[in-house]
Amino acid sequence: MNLMPVTTDHRKISIAPMMDWTDRHCRYFMRSLSPGCMLYTEMITAAAIVRGDAVKLLRYDESEHPIALQLGGNDPAMMTRAARRAEEFAYDEININIGCPSDRVISGQFGACLMRTPAIVAACFRSMRDAVDVPVTIKNRIGIDDHDSYEFLENFVETLSAAGCSKFVVHARIAILGGMSPKDNRSVPPLDYERVFRLKREHPELEIVLNGGVQDIEQIDELLQQLDGVMIGRQAYQHPYFLVEIEHYLRPEWQMPDRHAIVAQMIPYIEEQLAQGERLHRITRHMLGLFAGQPGARAWRRYLSENDHQDGAGVEVVLAALEAMPVAVQAAIARTAR
Repeated sequence: MNLMPVTTDHRKISIAPMMDWTDRHCRYFMRSLSPGCMLYTEMITAAAIVRGDAVKLLRYDESEHPIALQLGGNDPAMMTRAARRAEEFAYDEININIGCPSDRVISGQFGACLMRTPAIVAACFRSMRDAVDVPVTIKNRIGIDDHDSYEFLENFVETLSAAGCSKFVVHARIAILGGMSPKDNRSVPPLDYERVFRLKREHPELEIVLNGGVQDIEQIDELLQQLDGVMIGRQAYQHPYFLVEIEHYLRPEWQMPDRHAIVAQMIPYIEEQLAQGERLHRITRHMLGLFAGQPGARAWRRYLSENDHQDGAGVEVVLAALEAMPVAVQAAIARTAR
């Protein structure tokens, strides 16, 4: 993959860590859409890295740089051992997850619930920072449960800032840890951008990146006038061509590839992964939204979804999905003409 040099402006845009979504195949695909945005892995627990197959969990394609590992845990020693392993894999950043509200995370006493105990997070941060040269950062919510105030957020951030953290990725919603699903936690609690803006105004020395509800370039432009960066989640996954549009916004001289060219660019990677034993749907599931909003998008999604999980499915399924689109478009035109 031929990538353009990454600029400082590009690092202002990042793709959120999304459980079950931003695996290595997803990130490779997103890199083909945006040569410069910062990519984050889905959250991986420190215990899984230390006790499990670290190579399998931490591997990625070199084209994914700049890439951050998001790490979950609450034990300074375990987090530090995992951070050292991440440094061996040359990650560009290690991000501590203090925002996930899932039941599994809550039962393990890490993720969003750690906002109640900033001292524990600070201990993890200091131990990790002292052990590695890779930048260590924090991703957190603006609050949790009944701790829904600017003062609560500021106390958390100031505690971590005193420990040496200078970058915070802030999901501009509180997390409801009891009685609300992780899915609803991503959309139901109202967004409060002003709380994040105030944090930046009162702490200009910190790098503050906003996450949550970002859906268009005009919004990104407005946010970057007040903050250091913008992290995009579901919009980038469900409408991945949005990343191409952002790249063009940041670098107008860059020639935007069309969607068919992006598919063609993915073919060699798919062939390589299939040769290593990967199944097609593990890759193409991330590509379903590529043609969102375009004529034939439904035919693309349907053909892939119905055929990419079959035993022995290969790149011919992807090519056939492309071929199914013109048929769908022509059928729609014919129906309109009648």
